[in-house]
Amino acid sequence: MTRLAQALPLPCGVTLPNRLCKSAMTEGLSDPRLYANERHNHLYRRWSEGGAGLLITGNVMIDQRVMERPGNVAIDPASAFRPGQEGFERLRAWARAGTVAGNQLWMQISHAGRQSPWYVAKQPLAPSAVQLDLLGNYRRPRALREEEILDFIQRYAQVARVAREAGFTGVQVHSAHGYLLSSFLSPVTNQRGDAWGGPLENRARFLLETLRAVRKAVGADFPLSVKLNSDDFRRGGFEFSDCLRLIDWLNAESVDLLEISGGTYEQPQLLGFDGRAEDAAPKKASTSQREAYFLEYAAAIRKVAKMPILMPGGFRSLATMEAALASGDVDVIGLARPLCTEPDLPKRLLSSAASAAPAYEKTLSLGGGMFANTSSLFVIKLITLLGQMGWYYAHIEDLADGKPLNLQRGVFAAFVRYLKNEYGTAWRMRRSQ
Repeated sequence: MTRLAQALPLPCGVTLPNRLCKSAMTEGLSDPRLYANERHNHLYRRWSEGGAGLLITGNVMIDQRVMERPGNVAIDPASAFRPGQEGFERLRAWARAGTVAGNQLWMQISHAGRQSPWYVAKQPLAPSAVQLDLLGNYRRPRALREEEILDFIQRYAQVARVAREAGFTGVQVHSAHGYLLSSFLSPVTNQRGDAWGGPLENRARFLLETLRAVRKAVGADFPLSVKLNSDDFRRGGFEFSDCLRLIDWLNAESVDLLEISGGTYEQPQLLGFDGRAEDAAPKKASTSQREAYFLEYAAAIRKVAKMPILMPGGFRSLATMEAALASGDVDVIGLARPLCTEPDLPKRLLSSAASAAPAYEKTLSLGGGMFANTSSLFVIKLITLLGQMGWYYAHIEDLADGKPLNLQRGVFAAFVRYLKNEYGTAWRMRRSQ
C-alpha cells in the first residue's frame, strides 16, 4: 500500500479513507437565491467518484451582503435553513452527491471581508477601513463594530450546525488568503485599537472564539478544520513566526485538521504568483521554484502542531507527494486545479496508474516580455492570473454541466469568459433580490 492510500484517524474519532484531499475551489454555481443546485450535485458526485478521501467545498458564505464572488452559496440567515425548507434540502442533496463513494465532504465556511468585489458588495466589511487597491475592483471597506464581530462568530457556528444537519461530514473555517478572519490576523489590515486588534493575542481572538463556538455547535465527534496562512508574504503582514505562535494556541482548540496555505489577493502565492514587488515580503528563491511551494514550512510547523496537517499548493508528482508523507511533516496532500481537468486523478494516483498531475498553468500565459515598466508587467501578470483562474473555472462549469472538457481553450478567451460570467451572474443575483 502506498502512503497516499493509507487511512488517517482524526482526533475527533472520524477516519479519512486515504491521504488525498480535493482542497477548496470557489465554484460560482449557485442559483440567483444563492442556493446549491443540481450543478453542485453533478460536480461533487464526479469528484467523490474520483477517489479522494476528503473533499472540501468552495466558500460557503455566512453573509450574503459580502461575498467572495457571484455564485457563492450563502447560508444567511442560517435560521432559514431547516429540514423541509428548500435551501436546506438543496444542501442535503449536495451532501448526498458528494459522499457517494464513502469519502468525507466538509463544508468550507467563510466571509470575504475586504476582498469582496464592487459588483457583489455595496459595502465590504473588514477589521479596519484599509482599501484593497487592485484594478479598481474593490470598494473601501467599513470597519466592523464589536457587536457585528460577535454576531459573525455565532453565524459561523450556526452555518456549521446546518452543515452537520444537512449531511456534510465536517466543516472547515477559512482563515487564510486575506478573507475576513485572515485579515484580522494581519497588522496591515487590522489597525484596531480595541480588544480585537494590536498584539497577536487580540488579532487572533476572532478566529479562536469562532472555533470555540463552532465546536460547541457541532459537538466533539464532528471534524473541524482550519485553513491558515503560513505567511501573507506581505511586508508588515502576518508572518511565519505569527503562524507558529497561533498554531500553538490552536492545539488547545480541538482542531482535527490544519490546512496550511499562504498569500492574499495582493500577494497571491496560493496560486503560484508574486504580487507587487513594492509591498512584497522577502522570501527564499526556492519558494517560487519548488513543486509544492508551502512545503518548506512543514517541518517547522510539525514541531509545533499536535493535529494532522493538510498541505496544498502545487503538488504535481506522485513521488513528491509520497516523499512529503514519508517525512512525517505532512499527513494529507491537497490537490485543487488538477481535479478540474482530471476528476478521477486521485483514484489513478492511489493505484499508481498515474505518476503526476497535469500542470496546464505552465502553458497558460499572456507573456509580458514586451512590457518594460514594472506596473505594466504587474497588470499583465494579474490578467494572466485571472485568465488562468477563468480557464479552470470554465472546466469546473463543464464538469458541473456534464459537458466535454475543452483543453484547447486559450487563456485570453478564458479571461473574457470569466469576466462575462462574473458580471452576468452578479446581475442575475441583483434582479432576484
